[in-house]
Amino acid sequence: MNFKYFEINAEGHNIRCKLYYKDTVNAENAVLFGTGFAGHKDNNAAHGFAEKLLSKHKNAIVVTFNWPSHGDDVKKKLALDDCTTYLDLIIDTIRQKYGASKLYGYATSFGGYLFLKYISEHGNPFVKAAFRCPAVDMHDVMTQSIMKNDEYDRIQKGKDVMVGFDRKILVTRDLMDSLKDNDIRERDFLDYAEDLLILHGTKDEVVPFESAREFADNNIIEFIPVEGADHRFQNPLHMNLANKYVMEFFNLQ
Repeated sequence: MNFKYFEINAEGHNIRCKLYYKDTVNAENAVLFGTGFAGHKDNNAAHGFAEKLLSKHKNAIVVTFNWPSHGDDVKKKLALDDCTTYLDLIIDTIRQKYGASKLYGYATSFGGYLFLKYISEHGNPFVKAAFRCPAVDMHDVMTQSIMKNDEYDRIQKGKDVMVGFDRKILVTRDLMDSLKDNDIRERDFLDYAEDLLILHGTKDEVVPFESAREFADNNIIEFIPVEGADHRFQNPLHMNLANKYVMEFFNLQ
């Protein structure tokens, strides 16, 4: 497996991406991998998935990228509108620059929320899309799982706060208000359901398992519980199982 970095410079944005490929960067099938909150384009889970996918499908590529203000992205603040623009520009680039006629989506946590938000607003650009532990209740996940101590209180008072795990992201009140106003649990995904898959660990400590299952049930989306898996699927057996389910769901030819 090979990889290379590339950048998309358009509409005043600089999007930093990573492309995984087997023999050629031009491929019929492309998987766009969306990382979680405070993640980045050199995501280990994305690397592992690309390795497994490309070992079986030479006519495929996998693309990861930095969300706004994530990784080495140049933006200082995270905004949902910028996330949508990034997806627009990346999807166009994958199709036009790398010739992919079939685009698939695979996203986790915050990335899952953003992919689903995009689908509800712009239609589904993916042949099929899979989500591992999607943060369908992202506002609550931020306030109840990701933020610590008095961080939310400080944001409510108009102060910007660095929030996250190993890496920190500058979070503003505008972002939190946008998350509250864009609760995807209130949106209808029934028209897209047959092309969507949700996997969720029963021991997820960040995104409530029941919240994701209820969202899937309400939209008749196939839901696969992974017994004992935590939010990051840190057990290699759980991650291998997740990748197996996703690859079978995509059913690349």
